Amino acid sequence: MSIRRLEIKNLTKDRQSLVELARRAALSAYAPYSGFKVGAAVLMSDGTVYTGNNQENAAYGQSVCAERVALLYAQAQKPGVAPEAVAIAAIENGCLTTSPVTPCGACRQVFAETEQRYGRPVEILMTGEDVILSADSASDLLPCAFSSDTIK
Repeated sequence: MSIRRLEIKNLTKDRQSLVELARRAALSAYAPYSGFKVGAAVLMSDGTVYTGNNQENAAYGQSVCAERVALLYAQAQKPGVAPEAVAIAAIENGCLTTSPVTPCGACRQVFAETEQRYGRPVEILMTGEDVILSADSASDLLPCAFSSDTIK
């Protein structure tokens, strides 16, 4: 398991940019019920970046997390290109969260399936205002993921 605690200044320029794009994406999230706005930015292996944000619904089960919006949109646009990294950021009461925001279980499962699909890990950057947690792979966050091997 490899999760590191970092500051944004310790990230490479491309990862700093990814974090900034996730933070910007959070600003336009649709979160009228919780007020918890989440943004995500996905860096593809060809250098393309896609962003997404959470989209709430009055029927809460129909809401969609930022991570899945961004990752699934990226895969729909470039199905043959593997995601390399994902940054996640959240805004509450108009401010970035102090603590790093981590993906829910459903998003962790989607990350795990994505890694299986492309045969490579996806770095996950979970950001707070000053602190970033960096996971090398979804397996760091979900070590016993459900997989296609389970249903064979």
